[in-house]
Order: sequence, then C-alpha cells, then structure tokens
Amino acid sequence: MGRRPSRCYRYCKNKPYPKSRYNRGVPDSRLRLYDNGRKKAPCEDFSHTVHLVSKEKEQITAEALEAARVASNKYLVKMCGKEAFHLRVRVHPWHVVRINKMLSCAGADRLQTGMRHAFGKALCKVARVKIDQVLMSVRVKESNVEHASEALRRAKFKFPGRQKVAVSRRFGFTPFTHAQYAQLKAEGQIIPSGVHVQTYGVHGPLSRLPIFQ
Repeated sequence: MGRRPSRCYRYCKNKPYPKSRYNRGVPDSRLRLYDNGRKKAPCEDFSHTVHLVSKEKEQITAEALEAARVASNKYLVKMCGKEAFHLRVRVHPWHVVRINKMLSCAGADRLQTGMRHAFGKALCKVARVKIDQVLMSVRVKESNVEHASEALRRAKFKFPGRQKVAVSRRFGFTPFTHAQYAQLKAEGQIIPSGVHVQTYGVHGPLSRLPIFQ
C-alpha cells in the first residue's frame, strides 16, 4: 500500500502531534537538506533576497518540500552556477499525520474493525504553515534576482494552495533594508556574523567606536 495523496492531509485540523517518546515509530522526513548552494557565503556577497510566501493556512508534506527544493536548486545551479546563490527552506515538517489502514484483500470484512480503535499509525511528516509565512528564501547578487524568482515560481507547482514570489527590500538575510545597511556600515556599526550581521549596542567601551580609533 503506497502513501495516501497529500490532499487528504492538506488542512490544519487537529492539534500538533510531533514525534516524541509517546509517539514512536515515525518515519524520517524526506527533507534532509535545508540549505543549498554557497551556504557559508558572507552577508556582503549576496545582497538581494527573494521569498516564496504562503497565502493559505495549510499543511505541506515533507515530500512536497523536498520536491520544491530539488526543482529550485536544479534551476539555480543551471542558470547561476552552484556558487552563486544560497537557497534556504524556512519551514520544518514536525507534525506527524496518521492513517487508519484498512485491508482490501479477499475476506477482509472478517478481519476489519471499522471505526473501532480508529486512532491510526504514523504515516509521514508535514509542516503546518500560516498565511504570509515564508516557505523558501534565496539570496543572490542583484544580477541573478530574475533567476531566483523563476526558480521559486517553479517550486510553487510542488505545493497545494496559493503562494506568491516576493522580492525582499532587505539586505540578504539581515533585518535591515539596503539604505539602513549602508548607513550602519558607514557608521562602523556592523559586526559580520556569517550569513547574518549583528550591530553594536549603545553600551560598551568607547575604544571600539570609529571616532576614537
């Protein structure tokens, strides 16, 4: 018996049911890689970001997320090169969905219990997403924004419901807009921190400020 189609598990109906010591025997998620491309590139290298945003409250299976990751990663590698982008899947499939298996062989009616003991066995994992939640993000150089948008448009076809592709106003994966980032950098307030940046607070030694150096 194969997997049930995802349309059976599209809506957020029940309480969250994660894998735990009470919920054992859960199959592993098909989605293993959440970051693709040049994932350790400094924040300065990729200044522009494109997001794939969910416009429905629903559940998305780990298989659909993996299919979307593969499709978008394949297009980006072909059009931009494998070192020219950083693709990140932003949702995690923690919720476990269940199936009450029924026998379909000859003489099954003698063995089946129907709705008696109907609490099913674990089938697969899904991510519960909200309206306007970001599903996937790509950071690239300005010249590759069109390719990133097309890659996420192709990823949309792997998901149920409605999604929008949005070009972010922020600098890379940071919380600052391009203008704010340029101002903070000019003031010497930026602390590089991998794919993100941190900023100096108002407290601390005066020796670290540019005017005292």
